[in-house]
Amino acid sequence: MAIALEINGKSVSVNAADDTPLLWVLRDELGLTGTKYGCGIAQCGACTVHVGGQPTRACQTPVSAVAGMKITTIEGLGGHHPVQQAWVKADVPQCGYCQSGQIMSAAALLAEKKRPTDADIDAAMSGNICRCGAYQRIRAAIKDAAGIAAALPAKA
Repeated sequence: MAIALEINGKSVSVNAADDTPLLWVLRDELGLTGTKYGCGIAQCGACTVHVGGQPTRACQTPVSAVAGMKITTIEGLGGHHPVQQAWVKADVPQCGYCQSGQIMSAAALLAEKKRPTDADIDAAMSGNICRCGAYQRIRAAIKDAAGIAAALPAKA
């Protein structure tokens, strides 16, 4: 069945079963591989994309549920988003696998709250797991992207 989507500002049509997870449509049908498969049960955050501006777990979102909605993937941020720039500046990633989901959650937070508190950051990022434990650098990068002074942790 053909499903019309708006991804990263472009209209596309995909042939997929209604219950196909958005993640697999993005990766396998559209070649947008920046969105990662992590756990498959919407618990780790590696598959986070924006749907209507809200962070959404693509691994558990049926493609039919987002037909006609604005979807933004990590590729849609273009590489120059303030969060992406802060990520590079803070040298956030270690293995990097979770980072696209982390960045998408952080970008959604900053779109909603221009100067988030530590509690805001904790709440927004609580569903994103980083197995490497880069949480201090993630927090510092979010604050940097928001223009809030933050001490970066020393590199080990």
